[in-house]
Amino acid sequence: MTAHFPLMVPGGSSTDTLDVRSPYDQSIIATVDVAGASAVELALQHAEDLFRNRDAWLSAPKRIEILERTAEIMQERAEELAIEAAREGGKPLIDSQIEVARAIDGVRNCVDCIRESHGTEIPMGINPASMNRLAMTRREPIGVVVAVSAFNHPLNLIIHQVGPAVASGCPVVIKPAGDTPLSCLRFIGILREAGLPPEWAQAVVVTDREVSTNLVADSRVGFFSFIGSGNVGWFLRSKLAPGARCALEHGGSAPVIIEADADLDDGLPLLAKGGFYHAGQVCVSVQRVFAHRSIAKAVAEKIAELGSDMTVGDPTLAETEVGPLIRPREVDRVHEWVEEAIKLGAEKICGGNKIGETCYTPTVLFDPPDDATISTNEVFGPVVQVYPYDDMDEALMRANALPVAFQAAIFTKNIDRAMRAYQRFDASAVMVNDHTAFRVDWMPFAGLRQSGHGVGGIPHTFHDMQIEKMLVIRSMEL
Repeated sequence: MTAHFPLMVPGGSSTDTLDVRSPYDQSIIATVDVAGASAVELALQHAEDLFRNRDAWLSAPKRIEILERTAEIMQERAEELAIEAAREGGKPLIDSQIEVARAIDGVRNCVDCIRESHGTEIPMGINPASMNRLAMTRREPIGVVVAVSAFNHPLNLIIHQVGPAVASGCPVVIKPAGDTPLSCLRFIGILREAGLPPEWAQAVVVTDREVSTNLVADSRVGFFSFIGSGNVGWFLRSKLAPGARCALEHGGSAPVIIEADADLDDGLPLLAKGGFYHAGQVCVSVQRVFAHRSIAKAVAEKIAELGSDMTVGDPTLAETEVGPLIRPREVDRVHEWVEEAIKLGAEKICGGNKIGETCYTPTVLFDPPDDATISTNEVFGPVVQVYPYDDMDEALMRANALPVAFQAAIFTKNIDRAMRAYQRFDASAVMVNDHTAFRVDWMPFAGLRQSGHGVGGIPHTFHDMQIEKMLVIRSMEL
């Protein structure tokens, strides 16, 4: 029998349901209640009522207790959470297991944020105007948090948005991706099981674009957290009410430079994993590799060899290394981009084929034109392009030519060359001898230019979801 997930808004009702399908075989794996305008209004009112009633705020010890118990429950159900995340999102089980482990660690990171949170003392008594005064700050929740999430990490992205909200004391309303809502709904259920009152974390699956926009644009929203495509993110930011703050995480087109002296035996397996991991559906996935001309063809051929050896198929099987794309039309789009690049002169080293309606072979293209669609856009598929270059500054110029900027990488044994690349990449993070998709959940994670706004990473999001309120005491005894 297909599982059904009810509306997670206390007192709310739904008039429609959504079928959630496996991206691998398109079978229905669950049905979910859809939130309409009245349910979204009720969720916002619940959240606003909580925030305005300071007597109802959860104390730091209570939030710690809830999050610690949440981590314990998740640990007990880790294998189930991983299998179900693989089923709904298509990320292979071996990688979904890592995602769940990261998610559990992320919840614990939220606990650490509470324990380490503190205000500061502001210097007083240092000039005539500040005499006889003591000033300090403490941190308070910013207000109602509304979060809109993406499909590609269906559990861990929710942790990054909902976890800091709970930790900071903000009521949160989360709208998960319609393709992958189940991991989110399970997590909200676990929070409630761990003792969080339901109104503090509500999940709404919304299929009506106007209802979604109104949720984000509501004047009761204090902070908006978005993970997803740039077009949607920038549009929703333009609809925010005056005073609402936000963080947006979009995609990129992560560039890699490989110098002639690079250790290819060490580096190329990392690049193959970083390019084909989750079928390339990662915002900092390895996509554009600029390799010195003396090694470029060998680089392309080795990445192709590694990709061709990867097992593509059912994401719930332990041996699968590359799963499906999230929707069949994404397979068609990736194939169109690959075919266009080949027609324009790119050399196909491997792949370039659909596997049924839902999977695509790991693909390596050599030297596609810089103006090809696949060279100028985030492919979000299992495709790596390798471009030969003669001078590293030329490679940097080409790497920086797009309007997106996120994470970048350079492979070299020369520290001076590495530092030159670090200084000249348009990027928020530069990896030396590592792939662009490296991330731990406490580090800053920020898209620049069209790749986003603000800084992600659990401690950084926790900080953004709070305000720093100052207290000034005047006393002649000071």
